[in-house]
Amino acid sequence: MSVDLLTSLLQTTITMAVPLLLAGLGELVVERAGVVNIGLEGMLLSGAFAAMIATFFTHIPLLGLVCGCAAGALLAGLFACVVVGLGGNQVVVGTALNLLAIGATGVAYRAIFGVTGAALTVDGFALWPVPLLSQLPVVGALFDQPLLGYAAFALVPLISFGLFRTLAGVKLRMVGENPRAAAAQGVAVRFTQTAALLACGMLAGAAGSYLAVAYAKTFVEGMSAGRGFIALAIVIFGRWSPWGVLATSLLFGMATALQFHVQALGLAIPYQFLLMLPYVLTLIVLAGYAGTTRAPAALGTPLDEA
Repeated sequence: MSVDLLTSLLQTTITMAVPLLLAGLGELVVERAGVVNIGLEGMLLSGAFAAMIATFFTHIPLLGLVCGCAAGALLAGLFACVVVGLGGNQVVVGTALNLLAIGATGVAYRAIFGVTGAALTVDGFALWPVPLLSQLPVVGALFDQPLLGYAAFALVPLISFGLFRTLAGVKLRMVGENPRAAAAQGVAVRFTQTAALLACGMLAGAAGSYLAVAYAKTFVEGMSAGRGFIALAIVIFGRWSPWGVLATSLLFGMATALQFHVQALGLAIPYQFLLMLPYVLTLIVLAGYAGTTRAPAALGTPLDEA
C-alpha cells in the first residue's frame, strides 16, 4: 500500500470521524447525566440544515456554525422541556424529534429552493494545515484539518477533565448514577440534566455543521444518514469515556472511509457491502457489546422512578 494511499485513507477517516466524535461527545455528556438522547439524529440534521442555509446566504461559515449549534440546542431544549420538565418517555420523545427534524428540514429546503432544489454549494470551512507537521508522510493528514476538526479533538481532553476532575463533573455523574442521592446532596438534578441536554444539542449541531459546511459543502435531505444513531453506539462501545468515544469514532470513520478507497486498495469486495459496514458495526456493538459494559445506573430512568 502506497504512502499516498495511506495518507488519503487517514485523511478521509478523520473527516468521517469528526461529526461522529462531536455527536458522540455530546451524547456522552447527557448520558452521564442519566438521559438517553434518541433525538441526536434530528439535532444533527437540523444543525446541518441551519449551518448550510446561514452560510449560503451570508457566506460566513463561522456564522453557519453558530446557527447550526443554535438549531441543535433548540431541539435539545424542546426535548428537555418534555422529558426533564414533564417526565415524558425519552425514547418516544426522541423519536418524535427525529421525525420532526426530517420533515421540517425537508419542507424548509423545498420552500426555499423549490422541489428540485438549487445549486446549494458554499466554500465552507477552509483547511488550516500546521506548518511542517502537515507535510509529514501519512500522519501529516492529522495536521491538515479545518479549525472545527481541531476543536473536536481538543474537546476530548477538555470533557475528560471536566467530567472526572471538576466538581461540576462529579455532580453531573452523580445525577446519572443516583439522582435522588444527588438531590439530597443539594444538586439541582433537573437543571443539570437540562444543561447537559443543551450541551449535547450544541455539539450535535456542530457535528451537523461540520458535515454540511466542512465536508459536503452542500445540503441533501436526510444527509445525517443515521450518524446520530451510530453516535449512540459509539458511546456504548467507548464505555462512556471521552477517550473511548474518540477511539471508536476513528474506528467507525475508517469503516466509512473504506467505502471510498476499496477500489484503490484493489480489494475484490462489492461496494454495497462497504456501504453497510458502519451500520453493521453499529448492530454488532448494540447486540453483542452493550451487555459487557456498565452504563450509568440511572440511565434512561425517569426522575420520578429513580
